Amino acid sequence: MHLPDYSTVFWITAVLAVTLLGIAKAGFGGGAAVIATPLLALTIPVADAAALLLPLLIIIDMISIVHYRGNFDRHSIRLMVPSAAVGILIGGLFFGTFSSNERVLKLGIGLLAVAFVLFQLFRTQIMGQLEGKRPSTTQGIFFSSLAGFTSTLAHAGGPPATIYLLPQKLPRQLFVGTTVVFFTAVNLIKLIPYSVLGLLKVGNVTTILILSPLCYLGVRLGIYLNGRFTDKWFNRLIYSLLFLTGIQLILGRSLLDFFVRF
Repeated sequence: MHLPDYSTVFWITAVLAVTLLGIAKAGFGGGAAVIATPLLALTIPVADAAALLLPLLIIIDMISIVHYRGNFDRHSIRLMVPSAAVGILIGGLFFGTFSSNERVLKLGIGLLAVAFVLFQLFRTQIMGQLEGKRPSTTQGIFFSSLAGFTSTLAHAGGPPATIYLLPQKLPRQLFVGTTVVFFTAVNLIKLIPYSVLGLLKVGNVTTILILSPLCYLGVRLGIYLNGRFTDKWFNRLIYSLLFLTGIQLILGRSLLDFFVRF
């Protein structure tokens, strides 16, 4: 199998991104997994980054779901998965429309990254507005559809899913298990628009095989850390890195070049 001619920076970034992806999804509910696509988009085109990560995400899902099988909220899954499918369809149409405009895609990914960090900074205030209120079916459909849309573009469906799930005050293991089952379904559905758009390339197989052991490593680390550490230490690192990455994608140039210029 032919190995694509990626740079050393790509491989360093990819190793970091995939390991963090496994830790985030298996140990902390998947929200921080949004870091992977923006990181890779610094070194390769956005569409290539998203397409390369999707099979790796599915590998992580398959490993994670073994640990959390049977430990999820069935009512939420029955509502969320069909709604997310609608968002995935809209996301696929968006990707198809702008796939040839790399600047628009990088700007979109950068904005999503910064929006995610802002959501986390003001998460207490946002979730406080929903305190004591079980989300309605309409809210569930909306946020699940939004999760499907943002997940299609940047594998960044965590925040909308969290807004719907968190007010339900599920036990931590049940919350993480529900997000694992939900995003397993979402990622499998995403194979359809990615295939139709021609984003899944045979040339990526070798790269995926090289990176796939990191999926298992990240998942095992995530499961280990889940019962031993709070989210705080991990999230501070991820959100700082994500914010800087998002700003760099929005600016369209290296942050160092930006500051030197001014």
